[in-house]
Amino acid sequence: MPKQPDQRRELSAFLRSRRERITPDQVGLPQTGRRRTPGLRREELALLAGISATWYTYLEQGRDIRASDQVLDALASALRLDRYERGHLFQLAGHAPAAEAEEPEPLTAEVAAVPLLIQPHPAYIIGGNYDVLSYNQAADELFPRLTAAADRPANFARWVFLEPAARDVLVDWEPEARGLLARLRTLAGRHPGDPRYTRLIDELNAGSPEVRDWWPRYDVQARHGGRKRLRRPGRGAIDFAYTAFHLAEQPEQTLVIYSDERESVERESVEREGTEGESAERESVG
Repeated sequence: MPKQPDQRRELSAFLRSRRERITPDQVGLPQTGRRRTPGLRREELALLAGISATWYTYLEQGRDIRASDQVLDALASALRLDRYERGHLFQLAGHAPAAEAEEPEPLTAEVAAVPLLIQPHPAYIIGGNYDVLSYNQAADELFPRLTAAADRPANFARWVFLEPAARDVLVDWEPEARGLLARLRTLAGRHPGDPRYTRLIDELNAGSPEVRDWWPRYDVQARHGGRKRLRRPGRGAIDFAYTAFHLAEQPEQTLVIYSDERESVERESVEREGTEGESAERESVG
């Protein structure tokens, strides 16, 4: 499948960003003379990957050429890409079907009701571009002003970067924001030219100096579960565990559920005490 101009530019930017992160020392090359740019030179990377320097230059310049799986594997190895970055490279190089511009994401009533069933645990469903498609009251309270805009869908990425309250709620705002941007970049790479992504990214770049600084770094990452420290009014910083479930029919839609680890520990303690009490009572009766 031929790559579109936007996709070729994305591939060019990705290759350049990764090449500039690797020093000659890291790959066993000698330092030779003064370097005008950080990282490896194009011809050095081509040598490591075992390909023509001219051909690699054309690829990084965004020319309309197609790389084979073997060449992409060699580049991924030379650039020391992890599995998510490698998959992203293959997608940008046209080795995965590019998504066409899409209509608003479909969400059945049964799926939309799932976060309501999980109350009082905060839960929401997000689309590929981080639009919040469904949420419950606990999530609305945990992330203040996330769903406040009446003229457009709530969007978690927009909230993190453009809503001042996010910097107070997210105790570790910078690493959380960097990770979210890397995941957005991964998903945007699957939808070159899709206006849902381009509009959001343009808005984030216009409104956030951090996005303007971090976006050119070309970090990519897959969605995953983990832990977050969130600040709640009157309770201070609380550790939350969160789990992400991808929906079978719409794999880029994700159900995210949060659990307060402090409450979980307290609940386990109460349940354990109750079990021990029942055991003691049975022994007494016996």
